[in-house]
Amino acid sequence: MNSKRFVPNWYEETAPLQSYRALFKWGDLSSFKHPNQRLFELMREAFHMVDTDFGKPIDLGLEKFELEIPTQIKNEHFSFFVNLLGKENVITDTFTRVKASYGKGMIDQLRLRKKIVENLPDVVLWPEKKEHIQSIVSYCDDHKLPVYIFGGGSTVTRGIEAVKGGVCLDLSKRFNKILHINEINQTVTVQAGISGPALEDGLNNAKIKFGKSDNYTCGHFPQSFEFSSVGGWVVTRGAGQNSTYYGKIEDMVLAQEYITPRGVFKSNPFPRKATGPGVDALMIGSEGSYGVLTEVTLKIFRYLPQNRRYYSYMFRNWEDALMACREVMQGEIGKPSVFRLSDAEETDVAMKLYGVDGSPADKLLQSLGFARNKKCLLLGTTDGSAPYTKMVNRQIRKICRKYKSFDLSLFNVAQRWEKDRFRDPYLREDLVDYGIVIDTLECAVTWEQMPKVHAYVRDFVKSHTDTICMTHLSHSYEQGGNLYFIFIKKMNSIKEYLDLQYGILEHIQKSGAAISHHHGVGKQTSPWLEENIGQFQFDLMHHVKTYLDPNNILNPGGTLGFDMNKEQKNKIWSMDLD
Repeated sequence: MNSKRFVPNWYEETAPLQSYRALFKWGDLSSFKHPNQRLFELMREAFHMVDTDFGKPIDLGLEKFELEIPTQIKNEHFSFFVNLLGKENVITDTFTRVKASYGKGMIDQLRLRKKIVENLPDVVLWPEKKEHIQSIVSYCDDHKLPVYIFGGGSTVTRGIEAVKGGVCLDLSKRFNKILHINEINQTVTVQAGISGPALEDGLNNAKIKFGKSDNYTCGHFPQSFEFSSVGGWVVTRGAGQNSTYYGKIEDMVLAQEYITPRGVFKSNPFPRKATGPGVDALMIGSEGSYGVLTEVTLKIFRYLPQNRRYYSYMFRNWEDALMACREVMQGEIGKPSVFRLSDAEETDVAMKLYGVDGSPADKLLQSLGFARNKKCLLLGTTDGSAPYTKMVNRQIRKICRKYKSFDLSLFNVAQRWEKDRFRDPYLREDLVDYGIVIDTLECAVTWEQMPKVHAYVRDFVKSHTDTICMTHLSHSYEQGGNLYFIFIKKMNSIKEYLDLQYGILEHIQKSGAAISHHHGVGKQTSPWLEENIGQFQFDLMHHVKTYLDPNNILNPGGTLGFDMNKEQKNKIWSMDLD
């Protein structure tokens, strides 16, 4: 059989409703993205696989989900919720409860492929009004019922997993509206359950939909954009792919409202103030453990897609590329919007993924001495007014040329990346269908730390035989940025996967980096939090928790490390599931 012509039996059907695959699959049930031929060949070579290994997928999860796990909710509690919300908004079927508890992390997918179902809320509630949420939180506090909050369900940190059962507030169904666009202050106020696309559609079409004089953008585009909520962005301190220009979510938040067991926390949308410590900042990133975020006011920006400019440059090595990126950020030249630098291994994979490998551009690069396993790709965009984007783009070109990069901008590399940036996660299902696990972990670093952290974590990953480890810098600041590690390995068990994942977290910790830049902590990363930030800061956070939530009803079970069980503390949680 000619392997160059062999095409695996990729699954292309819509995932059956009420199936296991419908629970673990990323995004739209009918969407998929297959590895192209060059990427497929890379996988075969890296993992020593032959065509027959791709003959029949495993654990597709097409079976109908028929498991019934009885709810433990008492009749008196069920009756209260029904009287408050209506019976159609009080859900106890097992499928809905699983969907409300499992996120989109690899541990979620692996468990569901193996039909492992655990840690479910007893009831899922669909509130419509703030008054509903206030009544639910007050009632649950009185009766010591755990409360979990669901926004979009895209967590990769086990952030919404209902370890203690209880109640899940699903804000995505009915608590998802744009409340007000203020053109004078250039802000938008929304309910926490609104999705990224719904927010952006309303802002992009503000003239038509809201009678405004201009159209706007929020500028926040995480890879989970299509399937995540604004509330989720805020409570995890998320970052969008255009954050270098628009800012991380904490740079966008002007005011918030949380319902807590102690009462309602509400701030005002002042751009800056000097009224004591910033309690707003304390609430951002609290991951549902301090209160239920109901409303948030965000900065918005003029929507000017016609002014966007694209660029891409190839550097001879990682060191030169990092120096160029730091100079761009520290050079007082304005800020790019997307600013994404791939290390050598990710660059080689990206060249295959976006069809550059083997192209005339690739052949030209090779002839000029840009070697495989060394060259590094920088791509991005500039946003803003036409003169601004032109000026920033010109200055980036000047700096990149200084470091003897090759200008690939005419080959539309950045445009290809942008076109597919929300579709790349769909590759995951194809790979796992054949026993190839792909996952990510990320951290925050200073420029001074960046080379060391990159080498230290990467060396650990590559110490595992037959492992791909790709890294990129995608959120940059004058003082540093993030490192985003993508690891791919053929694995057979949950334990093998968690051994590698926990090992990477341990090495991020030992490297001196912050253990998360934008994914948040959840319950997965929580065992590393106290050591990472120090006991004093951790104790302070815990005191705030006990003040706002004295009965520990809000997202209990290890979130932010507050009430971890023995397995979590010992960093062996879920190791015994196989």
